[in-house]
Amino acid sequence: MTADRYRLQIKVEKGHLDGTMLVPKATVPGVLFVHGWGGSQEQYLERARQATAMGCVCLTFDLTGHARTRSEQQTVTRETNLNDLIAAYDTLVGHPLIDRNSIAVIGSSYGGYLATILTELRPVRWLGLRVPALYLDDGWATPKRALHVEHDLVEYRKRIVPATENRALRAAANFNGDVLLVESEHDQIVPHTVIASYLQAFLCAHSLTYRVIEGADHGLSDDGSQRAYTALVVNWLAEMVAGLRAGSRGAAPDHTRT
Repeated sequence: MTADRYRLQIKVEKGHLDGTMLVPKATVPGVLFVHGWGGSQEQYLERARQATAMGCVCLTFDLTGHARTRSEQQTVTRETNLNDLIAAYDTLVGHPLIDRNSIAVIGSSYGGYLATILTELRPVRWLGLRVPALYLDDGWATPKRALHVEHDLVEYRKRIVPATENRALRAAANFNGDVLLVESEHDQIVPHTVIASYLQAFLCAHSLTYRVIEGADHGLSDDGSQRAYTALVVNWLAEMVAGLRAGSRGAAPDHTRT
């Protein structure tokens, strides 16, 4: 680890002592957590705490239309929430300890959808997605709440969507970082076909780790599913960060997709 070196004088009773102070130049990875529709940052605080313990700077936040601004949920659009995410990202990378080349974004459902689009707009090294949702590109300025009325999302999510037809999937197709993709076995909101669309899109990813949480529903409503997801996120981040500190890019040496 490199360090800056400073000559200094240490005052003592009779004059001073000559000294040299060495300060590490090392910066640390940053991790941005994005909750899903109807959720809040509270859902990610424990995972952020564990990521911080491994030497990362973490940021959780509430999207517009949630928590304190819940009154805006009927009118908030995907555009507004994407701008929220960009602002949160810029706040995180503005921290003086952050290594701007080592940013992880972890998102669930709607947050995972937005996080994938973010990779088109900001540098992301590691992308963690749990049950990422899919929405039609039409109606970008329509209130998000209304999309479930104007679009038949149930039918849309039952088919494999080509990357060319969807903004989030186009971003996934262009992403060359490391990916964690987590599915819930009994998800009634984001079915396996949506996960398969993402899997098909991430062809250029440096590494792709795909896991299914057995017995889990979309919202991880039982404690066991919550613990399983936390373990997946923390262990994957630990692998990525350990690889970075060892001098590699942060993935398995053989670059296999597991």
